[in-house]
Amino acid sequence: MCGIVGYVGHYSDDREYFALDVILEGLRRLEYRGYDSAGIAVFADGEIGWRKKAGKVAALEQEIAARPLKDSVLGIGHTRWATHGGPTDLNAHPHVVDGGKLAVVHNGIIENFAELKSELTAKGHNFVSETDTEVAATLLGDIFHNEANGDLTRAMQLTGQRLEGAFTLLAVHTEQADRIVAARRDSPLVIGLGEGENFLGSDVSGFIDYTKSAVEMANDQVVTITADEVTITDYNGNPAEGKPFEIKWDAAAAKKDGFSSFMEKEIHDQPAAVRDTLLGRFDEQGKLTLDEVHIDESILKSIDKIIVIACGTAAYAGHVARYAIEHWCRIPTEVELAHEFRYRDPIVNEKTLVVALSQSGETMDTLMAVRHARQQGAKVIAICNTQGSSIPREADAALYTHAGPEIAVASTKAFLAQITATYLLGLYLAQLRGNMFADEVQNVISELHAMPDKVQKVIDQEDQVYALSRSMSDADSVLFLGRHVGFPVALEGALKLKEIAYLHAEGFAAGELKHGPIALIEEGQPVFVIVPSPRGRDSLHSKVVSNIQEIRARGAITIVIAEEGDEAVEAYANHIIRIPEAPTLMQPLLATVPLQIFACGVATAKGYDVDQPRNLAKSVTVE
Repeated sequence: MCGIVGYVGHYSDDREYFALDVILEGLRRLEYRGYDSAGIAVFADGEIGWRKKAGKVAALEQEIAARPLKDSVLGIGHTRWATHGGPTDLNAHPHVVDGGKLAVVHNGIIENFAELKSELTAKGHNFVSETDTEVAATLLGDIFHNEANGDLTRAMQLTGQRLEGAFTLLAVHTEQADRIVAARRDSPLVIGLGEGENFLGSDVSGFIDYTKSAVEMANDQVVTITADEVTITDYNGNPAEGKPFEIKWDAAAAKKDGFSSFMEKEIHDQPAAVRDTLLGRFDEQGKLTLDEVHIDESILKSIDKIIVIACGTAAYAGHVARYAIEHWCRIPTEVELAHEFRYRDPIVNEKTLVVALSQSGETMDTLMAVRHARQQGAKVIAICNTQGSSIPREADAALYTHAGPEIAVASTKAFLAQITATYLLGLYLAQLRGNMFADEVQNVISELHAMPDKVQKVIDQEDQVYALSRSMSDADSVLFLGRHVGFPVALEGALKLKEIAYLHAEGFAAGELKHGPIALIEEGQPVFVIVPSPRGRDSLHSKVVSNIQEIRARGAITIVIAEEGDEAVEAYANHIIRIPEAPTLMQPLLATVPLQIFACGVATAKGYDVDQPRNLAKSVTVE
C-alpha cells in the first residue's frame, strides 16, 4: 500500500536534477498508494541525510525546505499508509539504524516482527518506533555486520530468508554507497532502466518522467542497482533474470490536465479507456482474438465453471460480467470476494476457469486466491491494468485493460475498462466454444465499439449531476436500487459515495425492496434507481417502474437513471438523468458514470479530498 522510489546516478557538473528531485517527483506520483506520512534518505559527503514527516508529501517538502538536504545522486523515498504504528513522524520511513549508516524503507507487513524484535533486543539493539519496519532494518544491519561481511546484497538475501509476510525493502548503506539493494515478496517493485542511472518504484509512475524501459521482478528476489548495473538474484544468491517491458503511457497521463482532481479527470478518461481496451483484439477478418490468452483452446472448450475473484469495485465489475458470460457462453459463473474464496474450501478443479480482476495487479487477497486456485488445478486468467504486476505474472494468462494510470483511490475508469475486458473474454469463449455465431459476436462487438461515444454523452451532462450533488450534500443517507445488471451498478454507486463522501449509502437489488429495505424509506430519503431499457425484457422494466412508484409513495426523493425516450418513469421521478439507448448488457458502461459524478460532487461540496479519502489506499497489498 505504500509508495517506494529509489534512484542512483553519476555526479557530473552539468546535471539537470539530483536524487532529491527524482524521488520527490516519484513520491508525488505515488502518493495515491499511501499518504499518512512521507520521507526520504540521500547519501552525500560520506553520510546519510534524511527527512520524514507525518502527513502528505507537501508536509515533507516543507520540512526539506526548512532543513535542506545536500545534493546527491543516490537516495530512497517512501509514502506510508500506516499498518504497524500510527501515522507519526517517528513511525514514518525511512528508518535509519546502525548508527546512522543504514537507511531502509518498506512496504508490507512483517508477520514475525515480534519474534525478531525479541531476538534483536536480547542482542542489545534498541527500538524507537512502533513499526515492524524498524525491526526489519535492524535485522538487516545486524546481518550486514555479523553474517554478510559488510556486503549489503548478501545481507538483504539473508534478511529475506528470515522475514515472514509480505514486503518490499529498499536499503542504502554508507559503507557501500554506490548502490541500492532491494528485496520483494508478495509486494510490488519494478526496476527502471536509464543511461548512467537506474530506478526502483512500487510501480512505473514512480519514475515515468525519466525512462520508458522497465523490468519486472519475480517473487523472492533481490535486486542491486548502481548507476550502470542491475543485478538480480534469488534469496540464496543464485543469479536470476527479470522480464523487460516498455511503459506504454507517458508522464502526462498521470497529471490532472486542468481538472480539479484526478477522479474528475479519470471520469473524463473513460471513453478513451473503453476504446483503448477494445484496440488490437481483432484479426484481419474481424474475428475476435485475444493474443495474451495463452491457454490451449481444448482446455477452454472443456471448462464447465467460471469463478470470478476480485475485491471492492473490481468485484462489482465481476458481477456485471457474470450476467454477460452466462448469457453468451452458458457456463455457470460465480463471483467471489477474493478474501473469502480460499477460506471456504471452494470446489475448484482442472475444468474450472478462474478470472482474477485487479486494477493494480497487486491486491494481496486476489493474489493469494489466484495461488490457491492454481494449486487446485484451475486455469487462471488475470484482467489487470498494470504491467509488471504480480497477479498477471502468476496467472496462466493475462488480459490487460488499457485505461492508463488511475491515480484517484476511488476507481472509475478501471471499472469500465474491466467490464469491457470481461465482455471481450466472454465473447471470445462463446466464439471458441460455438455458443454464438460469428455474426452474433460481431453485432455485440459493434455495440461495444459504439459505447465510448455514448459514455461521452453521459459525461457531457455532468453539470446537471453536479448541481444535483450539491443540493443533496447534506443528506444523511442515500440508497441505490437496480435489477439485473443494474444491481451491481447500484452497489458500485453506493460504494463510491461511502469511499469519498463518507456518507452512509446502500445498494439493493430492487426486488428485495419489499423484503426489508423499504422500511428505510421515509420522507425526503434520496433513492437512485437504475432503470433497465424498455426495449429489453418488458417485465424487468415494468417491475422497476413499480419499485419507483412504491418508494415515491412513501416520500422518497427519486433520482432515476433512464434511457432517452423512456417516458414511463417521468410521472414518478423527482429527477431524471438520461443515458443513451443501449442493449441491457451494455447499460452498466453508461449508468455507472452519473453515479461516479454524483459521488465526486458530494465529496467536493463537503470539502473532502476526493483523490485521497481517509483510511484508504489505492492498492491493498496486505491481507
